[in-house]
Amino acid sequence: MNNRFLLCLLLCAAMLYFAVPKLSPLASGPKGIFAISWLVFAFIVAAGNLSALLYSPKKNRNIKRTTHDTKRMRAR
Repeated sequence: MNNRFLLCLLLCAAMLYFAVPKLSPLASGPKGIFAISWLVFAFIVAAGNLSALLYSPKKNRNIKRTTHDTKRMRAR
């Protein structure tokens, strides 16, 4: 699962690397609105994948139980 988040984060970084020089957020009209909205959505995607990568729950590891833990107490 972590590999998917890392792959998506790297793909998002690659898209940002190629797109940022071509976008002009200071332009007026629809060109500027598109550039700003594209950058905002790209950073949301990057933040979501980064947070999912950092805060994913740990897998349950198989912990050996002792015989004392697995025995049932008998009623007297």
